[in-house]
Amino acid sequence: MTAAELTALTPDKLIDARGTACPGPLLEAKKGIGAVKVGQVIEVKSNDKGSRKDLAAWAAKIGHEFLGFVEAEGHDRLFVRRKK
Repeated sequence: MTAAELTALTPDKLIDARGTACPGPLLEAKKGIGAVKVGQVIEVKSNDKGSRKDLAAWAAKIGHEFLGFVEAEGHDRLFVRRKK
């Protein structure tokens, strides 16, 4: 997805993991993905730059879809669609 599409996306669940170091944002995403239905999207807010790679790798490994990320003021907004 493009940055504009991601910015306009309304997630089904918002996870604020700002202020947590690796692997905090990934662990929060793992917990949060179970709270949404297949096809729905979670957004993880994180100021740990490693989350970009961590969430993408986790989503690919588990079978979810990492939609991408956009930079916000002091943090990233990362989006994952539940696929199973």
